[in-house]
Amino acid sequence: MSAPPNLIECADCLCLASRRAARRITRVYDRELRPYGLRVTQFTVLVMLSLRGALTISELAKALGAERTTLTRNLALIEAVSWVKIQPAEEDARSRVVTMTNKGRAVVARAFPAWRKAQGLITEAIGSDGASALRGLSRAALR
Repeated sequence: MSAPPNLIECADCLCLASRRAARRITRVYDRELRPYGLRVTQFTVLVMLSLRGALTISELAKALGAERTTLTRNLALIEAVSWVKIQPAEEDARSRVVTMTNKGRAVVARAFPAWRKAQGLITEAIGSDGASALRGLSRAALR
């Protein structure tokens, strides 16, 4: 029988470190956005729709780097409060198109200063080099 592996190097696991950091960062954004009835995941969906216009759920998932099933659950929540409208695509009824509503645009406009504050807090905590590295890591992971 062989000796068990020495797992001490797993304490520096990059996956674990990135997931811990992501959870801490998410908590900061969620805390700032809470007064507007938003979570950062919802805010980013609305911002993506604002920037790109109507998208199919698959297109939106790809643009966000999200799993389609997770996105579908998040969309149901923001559709329930009328921030988005989801309808069958004209060219393919099996595909659904997500459109931001005026109510969705309004909540993004109101919450934007809170998002900006969270962005500043995180940038201050990790430094501008850390923020740049995180953006670069995100772009590299999406390729």
